[in-house]
Formats: sequence, C-alpha cells, structure tokens
Amino acid sequence: MIALFTDFGEVGPYVGQVKAVLMREAPEVPVIDLLHDAPMFQARASSYLLASLIDVFPTDVVFLCVVDPGVGGSRAPAVVEADGRRFVGPDNGLFEILLRRANNTSFRRIIWEPENLSASFHGRDLFAPVAAHLAKGKEVQSESRPVDEARRAHWPDELEEIIYLDNFGNAMTGVRAKNIPIDAEMVVNDKRLERARTFSDLPEGVAFWYENSSGLVEFAVNQGDAKTALGIDVGSRFSIDSP
Repeated sequence: MIALFTDFGEVGPYVGQVKAVLMREAPEVPVIDLLHDAPMFQARASSYLLASLIDVFPTDVVFLCVVDPGVGGSRAPAVVEADGRRFVGPDNGLFEILLRRANNTSFRRIIWEPENLSASFHGRDLFAPVAAHLAKGKEVQSESRPVDEARRAHWPDELEEIIYLDNFGNAMTGVRAKNIPIDAEMVVNDKRLERARTFSDLPEGVAFWYENSSGLVEFAVNQGDAKTALGIDVGSRFSIDSP
C-alpha cells in the first residue's frame, strides 16, 4: 500500500500525475489518498499533522509525503523508517515529529535520480518512483545515514498552534490531548474554551475543545465553524490554562 500526504490540493493536475506514475511503476499496489490539503508550504505544521495520522495504517505501508517549498534546492530527498512504516519525501523537517515519537528509526538519503527530473516536481519524478519500488519490495539507490543527520528541527514536543482546518471549520492543534488535564481551558484570541467529550454534549453554536479521533486537541463549534467563530487560521497560537 502507498499512502499519499501532500499539499497539492484537489484542483489541478498534480495528484493525478503522481498517481499515473505510481500506476505505471506499481500497478498492483493500492494507493490511498490520506490528505492533499496539508498546510501549504508549511513543513512544521505538516510534521505534527502527519505524525498524528499514521497509526491506523499497517506497518508495511509506504507513505509518499510532499510538502516541499524547497523543491529543487539544497534539501535532500530521503527515505525514513519509523516503527516499520516507511516515508519518502523531502528532508526538510516534515518527518521530524514522527521520528521523535518512534521507537525504531532509520534514515537514508536517496541517491538515485531519474533520467528526466523536473526541478519543480520531485513528487512526480523522484518520490513517486521511489515509493513504488519500495512498495514492491525493491530497494532504491540510497545512502544510510545516522538519524541525527536528518534535518532535525528544534520544535516543541507539543505545538500550541493550529496545524489544520477541516472542511467543517474544526481546528486541529499540535498538542496531544493525553497530556492535558480534562479541566484545562484553551485560551484562543481571548476566548476561553472548556472541554467536552463530543459535539452533542453541548448546545448548538457553543465553542469547545475536545480530543479528536487522532488524539489531538481540537477546537470546534457544535454545528458551526470554529475558524470563523474564533478568528483563527493555520499558525494561530493559543495557550493552555490548567488549574
């Protein structure tokens, strides 16, 4: 299985061209669209988001991950392994959080290059063929390096920022809910949010925070739009007020 995690969006030819390469190189391997609206150009927010979404996948999956504002530049292409799952993409911090949270890790720099490599579309020309070959059980030309040589960012373990807004206007954060007392309040643009178990526990129109299905603190409004109600966007900061 190959799972796609990108900031390409659903409009335009990019996802389709990546899938065409995967079909050409590995027609027997199923492809899952995990996410194509990762925060554009934002490897940091995407790193926390990616790490929160992978646990439902089997360990033999290959993730093709592209949030790559430095495409064609000095950042290295990489294959990362974390607790059995493999990730193909740019070494720009995108894999920082999942590497930090995994027990068993490895890091390889991709040396192989295709004959025709677009300077601006490594997702199609480089990462897709590599992911396809790995999913078929084949190796690609790469160089094993110490994990510490991956581009390690000095980001906090828990990021008190919005990292993703879904179609409903719910706001995922970079904070894992298991680390937060249930009586804590979230302070967002001078608004204080209390915890609820789920949407139906509150009247319509009330803003709250809860532990979402991926284990993250998420802000929501029952049958409403937290993005609009709270005046937030990806990158908006908040604070945690614990008794």
